[in-house]
Amino acid sequence: MRKVGTFLDTAYAAKQVSKEFGRLTEGQLRALRLPVKDYKLSDGGGLYLYVMVKGYRWWRYLFRFDGRPRQLSLGVYPQVSLKEARERRDEARRLVAQGIDPIRHRRSAERKRLSTFEDVATEWLTERTGTWSAEYAQNVQRMFRLNIFPWIGTIPVAALHAADVLECLKRVQKRGALETAHRIRANCSMVMRYAVATRRADRNPIVDLQGALPPVRTRHHPSITEPVKIAALLRAIHGYRSKSVVVGAALRFAPLVFVRPGELRGADWSEFDLDEAEWRIPAERMKMRVQHIVPLSRQSVEILRDLKNFSGPNGLAFPSIRTFIVPMSENTVNAALRKLGYTSEEMTGHGFRSMASTLLNEWGWNRDAIERQLAHSEQNGVRAAYNYAEHLPLRRKMMQAWADYLDALRISGKPVKFPAVPLR
Repeated sequence: MRKVGTFLDTAYAAKQVSKEFGRLTEGQLRALRLPVKDYKLSDGGGLYLYVMVKGYRWWRYLFRFDGRPRQLSLGVYPQVSLKEARERRDEARRLVAQGIDPIRHRRSAERKRLSTFEDVATEWLTERTGTWSAEYAQNVQRMFRLNIFPWIGTIPVAALHAADVLECLKRVQKRGALETAHRIRANCSMVMRYAVATRRADRNPIVDLQGALPPVRTRHHPSITEPVKIAALLRAIHGYRSKSVVVGAALRFAPLVFVRPGELRGADWSEFDLDEAEWRIPAERMKMRVQHIVPLSRQSVEILRDLKNFSGPNGLAFPSIRTFIVPMSENTVNAALRKLGYTSEEMTGHGFRSMASTLLNEWGWNRDAIERQLAHSEQNGVRAAYNYAEHLPLRRKMMQAWADYLDALRISGKPVKFPAVPLR
């Protein structure tokens, strides 16, 4: 047997050490010199060091998976020590024993580590979509697609900085959409919280943007609340002529029920019980995710019975002009108001809610009954789930009194006395 000196000067000597001892030592590795040509120095168990004439020394693990030989790079010596290389080899062997390809496993882990903001946001949106109304989910998705993804979508969440998001927010603010910028900041923050929870980011940098945008001044939806002007509006609505039966019905129905425009557009005939004069909007269609009961006045039931001859008896009550399988556009009622001569600064479909709320409160109706009828947020979520029918007897009286008042106002064309408010 040829004796080996203190230093392993040649590839031949190195191979002899590997053959004689079977396992390498740190001392032997430190003694390696530049070889005349590339060679492999085995440590056993599939682990070897690939020594190159260029000076690189790569740890590699040779294994078989699905009947094919594979090799996995484990790092460069001396940055990865012999001990670390053996630990990485042993971990890879455990994966192989479990039927897992360590190469694919590493790539998957790397993709997870480098998940982009768009990757995580899309996953977060998928998780949340089931708890949102379809309309709201589409709005949030569009918000990301137009304002965020083109600029920071490809940045790994682990490397995202507050300044990256702030640039997007400032861009939205400059076009005059400050309220949208605030909503975007809130949604981006929730995405980053999700990234932290799923171990793809260490922290949420968007918390550093608190106060970075000017506050939003509260803006109320344009609405008409003066009785004389309400009378003129109602007369215009009842005189509205359209090729669409649905649009005319929606215009007359909206002031009587004062629900949110999206709740009206998505109404399905299965939600109505015209004999009981009641409309039950399921939780998944409500902003607050709680079922909402709308007592129907005689006037409301009459409108719906006429409409049912056209769009019923099944499916959407207020379908699109073009097809019965999708709701009418979110701008349909507003467009009709524009045709009647009312600008967006004077009246909107959402304004019927403000109209009813203002006058009913002025006349002294029970504030809680009004808030419940408007389906405003209940601070206690559990309480809200069990009290969606709260004040229902009083609300039935209120809705009929409101419809009678609007009729009297439209017919007279001038202020009329509102009927006495019941105590309960």
